[in-house]
Amino acid sequence: MDRRGFFTAARTGKKSASVEKKLVTGRTNTGTSPYTGPWTKNETIHLLKRTMFGATLPDIQYFSGLTMEDAVNELLNITEPLPAPPLKDYDTSNADEPDNGVAPGTTWVYDHNADDNVGDHRKLSLKRWWVGRILNQERSIREKMTLFWHNHFATEMIVTKEARYAYKHHTLLRENALGNFKALAKAITVDPLMLIYQNGAFNRRGAPDENYARELQELFTLGKENNPNYTEDDVKAAARVLTGWRTNAELNETYFDAGRHDPDDKVFSSFYNNTVIRGRSGETAGQEELDDLIDMIFNKSQEASRYIVKELYRWFVYYEVDAAADANVITPLAQMLVNHNWNIKPVVEALLKSEHFFDVLNQGCLIKSPVDFALGLCREFNVQLPDASDYATQYAIYAALLTELRYMQQNLGDPPSVSGWPAYYQIPLFHEIWINNDTYPKRTYFTDTMIFSSYTRNGFDCKIDCIAFAKSLSNPGDPNVLLNDSLEILYRIPLSDNAKQQLKKDILLTGQTNDLYWTNAWNTYIANPADMAAYQTVFSRLNELYKYLLALPEYHLS
Repeated sequence: MDRRGFFTAARTGKKSASVEKKLVTGRTNTGTSPYTGPWTKNETIHLLKRTMFGATLPDIQYFSGLTMEDAVNELLNITEPLPAPPLKDYDTSNADEPDNGVAPGTTWVYDHNADDNVGDHRKLSLKRWWVGRILNQERSIREKMTLFWHNHFATEMIVTKEARYAYKHHTLLRENALGNFKALAKAITVDPLMLIYQNGAFNRRGAPDENYARELQELFTLGKENNPNYTEDDVKAAARVLTGWRTNAELNETYFDAGRHDPDDKVFSSFYNNTVIRGRSGETAGQEELDDLIDMIFNKSQEASRYIVKELYRWFVYYEVDAAADANVITPLAQMLVNHNWNIKPVVEALLKSEHFFDVLNQGCLIKSPVDFALGLCREFNVQLPDASDYATQYAIYAALLTELRYMQQNLGDPPSVSGWPAYYQIPLFHEIWINNDTYPKRTYFTDTMIFSSYTRNGFDCKIDCIAFAKSLSNPGDPNVLLNDSLEILYRIPLSDNAKQQLKKDILLTGQTNDLYWTNAWNTYIANPADMAAYQTVFSRLNELYKYLLALPEYHLS
């Protein structure tokens, strides 16, 4: 499949010739000035699809009743407590050290277990729980930001048997969803999972390991684009600063071993103004030198602020940062981040309230990630999930969805490398990478299964109820309103009137031309839902309609 053709095909006919020309030559010149345009369902849905996973009808109705400013404020005002931790949904009776101390249906996050088999089961439990958190998210940006940080400070939980390290790492990201970038970078540096993943736990005096020291600068704070930039000697010096940090699996924590720390001075290059981090000894040496290292890196305020703001821009707006976006959006937001002492929330708020964010050319222009595509679909169609009282079935359904995400090339908890998923950094394709000859058929398989079959676990069917979805719309007996309401929720790129008329005729009217062919069928079913013939007529037509809509390129765009 031609990915660029897939991405651009759906935009045909959307804009006037003059706007299309602007799209080719430079996209948009809008900036961070507050958005003052219309606040309709269109803008509400755009905001929700970018800040949550999918836009549900109740959320659309709720946020449409607010002003734009109040809607953004509420999304950024994370008041809900942290969710209850993942549960033991697995059987480890065959493990060498089964976790018999943890009862089924209770959490394992407070229990130490060194068995590899148990660790693997627990990590899968964490991933399933995470799917559940996304599906059942509150009306806030927290889930979207948690995944953002997971991609930015990427780790792979597969590198450790200690599932509690992975849960602790995830909790750190979730707690700091809209927190302080500098503080989070410091905390991540001595996070147990990161110490294992980047060999920091083996970094010691006389044998410094450069892995994390390199990624801290290259991927997590400064990027590769600066010229001049940090040097190889800077990487080596930073590695020496970070010697001595270790992990304790039994206590699920990090500690500093002064005997493994390099106490000599560390000298950095002219990029860092020839900074010398004074070597220290004793129990506080590790934290003191870490503080100095993070301060030194963040003193490169222009580089660090621009780097993370570009990451946020690609996550929420568009993958390409052209000259206009750089000048009008990145530069002022980067300065805002520095002015607000590295607090992320004011920057995200300014971005989401900006004329640039709501610019028509920044709507419907991102290809959905697998998480956005599959789990957003479940939310938008209000797919019914097992009740929490049946945790075994609930987690089994989450596991089935998790498998589909992995098939679509987004394995939650295990991105392919420390760089995260290629769709967020791989020039020039970026998000177009999500669509290829392997993943597109699997996306279609998923939507077809959700409509025509189901993911069945323990007798529970996880599937789209097309009739229930239609009933939730304003006037499903009118085929024109039914189509328009459905497309308003599901699509960010409008279909032409000709395309809608053809869909109506071919599917809802089964080749006829009079709207009554659908209206009568719907009203007959509503009058007597037990009439199986009437039910089947409506059921089959709606299934075909939504199958078709979900297979078109438009549904893959956010």
